[in-house]
Amino acid sequence: MNTNEKIMMILKKMPSLFLGIILFSIAVLLTLYSDLGVSPWDVFHVGVTKHINLTLGEVSELTGLAILGLSYFIGVIPGLSSILNMIFVGVFIDILNRFSIFSTPRTMAGRFAMLLAAIIIMGWATYFYLRVEMGAGPRDSLMEGFVKKLNKPVWMIRGTIETTALILGYFLGGPVGVGTILIAFTVGVSVQFAFKIGKYSSANVQHMDIIQMYKFLKNNKAIDNSTI
Repeated sequence: MNTNEKIMMILKKMPSLFLGIILFSIAVLLTLYSDLGVSPWDVFHVGVTKHINLTLGEVSELTGLAILGLSYFIGVIPGLSSILNMIFVGVFIDILNRFSIFSTPRTMAGRFAMLLAAIIIMGWATYFYLRVEMGAGPRDSLMEGFVKKLNKPVWMIRGTIETTALILGYFLGGPVGVGTILIAFTVGVSVQFAFKIGKYSSANVQHMDIIQMYKFLKNNKAIDNSTI
């Protein structure tokens, strides 16, 4: 298999990756415009926008960049998906927001329907994004790094990280509400449902980081990755 063929194999994964990224951007805006509260990390992102002259997407990008740097420092090498996620989720958030596609429904039922749609979309966004097996998002990479570094359970590390982001965001003025709680308790179910329908199991997946990708493109033999 020559380099061009390997590049084409990677490029064939891009539609699924970018579909996941776009869906995730849509989900973020749906939670924001539901006006019921956003996810813990987005509480932080929105809170920061109230104090500096940056858009929500730009804050998301800068936060993602800082998190990738910290993750690398504690031993997690990002994948191509991690880097593209860091850049393009913010880009698509700002593009969609600029065109005023979303608005807050006038009824409470409409707002809850918007929040429910966001939670469902988050599940499918995660599925399309992870199935390419080229790295998790920046925030999940940070969680993975601390789990390995501190040898603590995932629920403890994830909970600590998201609680920290939530508290910081709250004091910065980010939107905390019933939606924040619902997202925290239901998004995992949404992801699991999408994985089941899509027949994807994260337990059996080994993601390719950027160093492994470089070696894959450089060497004549493919590395052991089920999707390549």
